[in-house]
Amino acid sequence: MFESLKILQYPEPCLKRASDQVTTFDERLTALSKRMFELMREAKGVGLAAAQVGENIRMFVMNPTGGPDDDRVYVNPVLSDPIGEEEAEEGCLSLPDIHVDILRSKSMRMDAQDLEGNLFSDTRDGFIARVWQHEVDHLNGFLILDRMAPVAKMACRRVLKELEEKYAAAHPRKRTDKVKR
Repeated sequence: MFESLKILQYPEPCLKRASDQVTTFDERLTALSKRMFELMREAKGVGLAAAQVGENIRMFVMNPTGGPDDDRVYVNPVLSDPIGEEEAEEGCLSLPDIHVDILRSKSMRMDAQDLEGNLFSDTRDGFIARVWQHEVDHLNGFLILDRMAPVAKMACRRVLKELEEKYAAAHPRKRTDKVKR
């Protein structure tokens, strides 16, 4: 069903679009999450938002350890109760070859639903809280580019330009020359 999905890269427009709430919990949603886990593992990531595969719905998957029992799916996640701040390096599967320090809350509360629509809550700190914040940013149409300091953006400009050129080559604009009468 989702075999053709791939991880989209900057500057793909859907990465900048806020995602819609999930209202239907069915086999399609489960199949999408399974494909997202496959793509995340292939790319050696720890988290992947549905927007990163072109599905603008409020869902992300993560596995912070790589262990088979640590797969987690978060549907309609809401973060709250931030505590403290810390800066740490982040990368993004939609921005390959970019790793920058990003300031995030140290601890967060997560309220979300599972694939059956059941509500659950959790509070975490450190790496897991950071992944949550990163993935929820994707669901809100934000990338780490939007959180980078100006100096970091300058340092990444070559990679960003290459990604923009690659995208432009793969998506040539239709010519709209006016016909002379």
